[in-house]
Amino acid sequence: MKKDMWIFGYGSLMWDPGFEFEERQPALLHGYHRAFCLHSIRYRGTPERPGLVLGLAPGGSCKGRAFRVAASNIEAVIEYLHERELVHYVYQFREVPLRVPGGRIRAHTYIADIKHERYAGGLSMETTAGIIRKGHGLRGPNTEYLENTIAHLDELGITEGRLHDLLVMVRSGETA
Repeated sequence: MKKDMWIFGYGSLMWDPGFEFEERQPALLHGYHRAFCLHSIRYRGTPERPGLVLGLAPGGSCKGRAFRVAASNIEAVIEYLHERELVHYVYQFREVPLRVPGGRIRAHTYIADIKHERYAGGLSMETTAGIIRKGHGLRGPNTEYLENTIAHLDELGITEGRLHDLLVMVRSGETA
């Protein structure tokens, strides 16, 4: 008999999962951190002027949300998520250990593929701010994506000071 599956969301999946789930819990992932580390050439940028979107990059930790998906719905949810998240295959779908209020669980999530040509880990804050300030794609300005991310994290009570600092840099015009 199939068991339920957990999905870990660290970006827009936290506030806009787009799939049915049985429960949602705060979760902590060790070994990865939320970062603007993936070039976007479609949704928040173009091939000529890429933007940046969130990924899980190696090191640190990340607070997010864990969603329990009923066994009967796993196939449909994975199909939906792969269609949503694997547009350019910049993510790897992996199982990771999470800490939730009741203990530890294993969940699936999308981790940035550090070998992919669009991986942009290790950029300075100034360089990241400059890219975000200039990025604009099919889903709008890259700055809007950053602002929405911060607003939703704040609503969920997830403090992400580095992203607030990044927004200040984007708005002030500071770049490398």
